[in-house]
Amino acid sequence: MTAGPVELTCAGRVVAEYVTRPDLPAALSPRPYFHPVRTFAGTEVTELTPADHRHHLGVSIAVPDVGGRNFWGGRTFVRGRGPTWLDNHGVQRHLSWAGRAAGAFTETLAWIGADGEAALRERRDVRAVAAGDHWALDVAFTLTNATRGPLRIGSPATNGRPGAGYGGFFWRAPGASAGLRVRTPHAEGEQAVHGARADWLALTGTAPDGRAWTLAFLPADAATAADPWFVRVAEYPGVGSSLAWERSLQVPPGGSVARRIVTVVADGHLSDAEIGKLREALCPAR
Repeated sequence: MTAGPVELTCAGRVVAEYVTRPDLPAALSPRPYFHPVRTFAGTEVTELTPADHRHHLGVSIAVPDVGGRNFWGGRTFVRGRGPTWLDNHGVQRHLSWAGRAAGAFTETLAWIGADGEAALRERRDVRAVAAGDHWALDVAFTLTNATRGPLRIGSPATNGRPGAGYGGFFWRAPGASAGLRVRTPHAEGEQAVHGARADWLALTGTAPDGRAWTLAFLPADAATAADPWFVRVAEYPGVGSSLAWERSLQVPPGGSVARRIVTVVADGHLSDAEIGKLREALCPAR
């Protein structure tokens, strides 16, 4: 059953909607997501279930391999077979609100496998914060092993597909955008920044109505800063922070993995200097 979206506000404006219990096919690995996310001027900067990847759900936390369970959606990459349809799709189930306000919430979730058992428990902390003329979506999540044994968090890359180390925080941007450009402080272009570690990564584009936008992704702690960026532009516009780029994560029973990403959602095309100043203001502890 689909629950109504939760509105996230910043500076008196609704900037995002968050769906906690989407009514989606099992093959999409149903999970809470943000969509639409908008700039202050109202430009949408997310896309939901696009035709090229139906399992891309705006902004979400998604992992393709949690001890063999698919919490990403779509096909599973199997070593020696390639992308394969398996009956292994899990669901992220909203359990409760630990706190909730107009511009922030804390949520508890269970990641339930196809066998009905919980693989992970999650605490998710979200804030919408003002950032000068723009705003930022601050998402922190802690994944805790809910099984009785060690739990492996992997990706297609750890299962034999080089360069496909996706899994974790993921943002699907609108495919209809023109003039897409991706860059870090030291490199530009999909091939140059895909797999790189950087203090920020910016994706810019122009909506069909001619309004420009920028998404500036900022790792807000040392653990997140150590994760490589997963980037797509030519095939579709998407950016993620990768939990298991080349090596899987081994999480002991009761152990946790915590990450935090702050994403500036801006009208116009921000310069490197502007992004640097926003990073200093929004992530001062880094």
